[in-house]
Parts: sequence; C-alpha cells; structure tokens
Amino acid sequence: MINSQNQKGGDSSTNIQAQQMVVHVGIDEKRAREIYQEMILQLRSDYSQEALNIANYRVAEFENRLMPKITQVEGALEAFADPSFQLLLVEAQKAAASTERPADYDLLSELLIHRFQKGENRIARAGISLAVEIVDKVSDDALLGLTVRHALDSFLPTSGDIHQGLDVLNDLFGKILYRDLPIGQDWLDHLDILDAVRLNHFGSLKKVGQYYPEQLPGYVDVGIEKNSADHNKAIDILKSHNLSANILIEHAFNSDYIRLCVRSTNSIDELSLTTPIIHDGKLINIQQNLPDEQKQAIHSIYELYSKDENIRQNNVNSFLSEWDKRSNLKILREWWDNIPTGFTVTSVGKVLAHSNAQRCDKNLPPLD
Repeated sequence: MINSQNQKGGDSSTNIQAQQMVVHVGIDEKRAREIYQEMILQLRSDYSQEALNIANYRVAEFENRLMPKITQVEGALEAFADPSFQLLLVEAQKAAASTERPADYDLLSELLIHRFQKGENRIARAGISLAVEIVDKVSDDALLGLTVRHALDSFLPTSGDIHQGLDVLNDLFGKILYRDLPIGQDWLDHLDILDAVRLNHFGSLKKVGQYYPEQLPGYVDVGIEKNSADHNKAIDILKSHNLSANILIEHAFNSDYIRLCVRSTNSIDELSLTTPIIHDGKLINIQQNLPDEQKQAIHSIYELYSKDENIRQNNVNSFLSEWDKRSNLKILREWWDNIPTGFTVTSVGKVLAHSNAQRCDKNLPPLD
C-alpha cells in the first residue's frame, strides 16, 4: 500500500449561492455531455475547416475519456454548472484539439477531476489551470521525468516489512516507467521554461542511497540486540501495555538484532489493532486505532535502538543491495543518481505529474 470548506446539497444537485439566493441545478451525465458540446462551439471559430475536422475528432476522443472517469467521482458532474469549471473545460478542449498524443486526453481528464476535488482552493485551482495550458506543450521525456520526481517525493510504502515495502515501490515504478527515462539537461530546461520546475544550478539532488534511508529509517536503523538488557526491557514494555510481542521482528539485515515492524517513528502513530468480532453470526476483523498510551509505549521501544553508526551503515548497504535486486528500482537509482542539476517541482508541475501518475496507476491516492 502507498501512503499521499464544503457546501452541501442533495443528490445530483449543485448549490449556487449569491447573497441570500440559493439555486439548485441538477446535472446528470446527459446534461453534462450537452454542456460539453455547448463549450465546443467556442472552438469552431478558431480553426479552418480542414483543421476543424481534426480538432473535432480529438475533442470527441477527449470526451470519451473524460465522461466515464468523471461519472465515477461522486458529485463531480455538478461541476459542469460552475462557470469557472466551464471556462477550464474550454481550455482543456483547446489543449485536446492541439495535441497529437492520445495519452493527453486521460491526463486532461485527471486534471479536471482534480479541479472538482480542489474547487474551493484557489491556490490549487491556479496550478491546475496552468497545468491544463501546458499539457500539449510538455514533451514525452520531460513529462516522464517530472512524474518520476513527483512519485519519489510523494509516495512511500506503508508496510513495516522491508521486503514488502521495496516490492511495493518496485511495482509502483514499474507502472510509471512506461518509456526510457530522459538523460542530459534538455528535459530539465524544457520543464523550467514551462514553469513546471525550478532549476538550482548550484545544488544537487540527494542520491537514492541517502534519500530513501532518510525517508524509511525504520528499515535501516540498527534495532535492539537480541537477548540484551534492552531486549528484555522491550518485552516488559509490551507485556505491561497488553501489546503482542509479534511487533518485534528479526532485522532483515542483521540477524543479531530485532526491530519494530514500522517504516519510521512517525508511522507508529498510524498503527492499528485488528480485533476479531462476531457480526451477524460471522467472524470479521475490525481495525481500531491504538490508544495513545500504547503508541507511546512503542515509541519508547524505538528509543532503545542501538545508535551504532557502523552497523547502521552496513544496513544501508544491505538496503541498497536489496534495492538493486529489483529491476525497476535499479533503473530508478541509476537514472536519479546521474541527474546533472538540482531542481524542485512547482505547484503546476506537481498537479501535472500527479495526474500523469494516476493515469499510470489508478490506485494512487488523490493529490493533497
């Protein structure tokens, strides 16, 4: 598993409020498609007859990608009654008409869904609007590089098991690495021109061997030596707080040590308790958050970890060895560690990259 002001109305309705007046506008898929066609009328004066034929085909293809997606998002059809959404829809239709890349229709669809989900956030809306404007301008290589950077920044495994966590990352990048990764400087300059990234010629990116151990310290931190006084103390803490000893596992990188099955200290607060109960005559498991007292007990066990830097570095080396055994992660590391220039992703680049990542993997969480 990967970790990423409301106005209420009735079913299939949109609330439009102006001072004391509230108008309920029902929008179903049929009406949404009609509005889509009405917006196309604004395109027709922009093209010659020859170009219009191509534009109409592309915009129809975009509609065929958009509508099935947006009808699956609860309440999203209501956005078609929003004037600002309609203006963005026209811009998305223009981008669809201008692009020869079919994947852009899915990308534009994801951006419009983001627009609905972030409708009240003006900062997010601005980034989404600018992202729509550059969809047909960004190159294939640059879009992929941007998406990989965003995925590296945004998605981590939730599993505390080292091998499972690496497998999750390998599967994720297997979906995202849909073509050869870009090399050299040109793709970065291209993204900088489009305001999707900011280049830092005086800085460099952290290597994978530094970045991921910092993001997943629970995988490489030393742990507690077996049968030591601290090991006994950890067991006592678990018993006194009615916690299972199974949360302590042998360290995958050093069999002389045990560790908590967590990816970081922060993830301790995300732990839950599985409780079997009888419901309607059937045995089911329910997830319950751990009480704060138990969470604090687990934190105190993490504090018992050895601080031996030599052992930790050996764990990091073992982590990277396991990393390179997974083909997609090995490709990622070799590419990332050779990027020539430091850069950060802008709000425009972030929403564009996230939309492309969701196009590749439908199970990714929405953009924060």
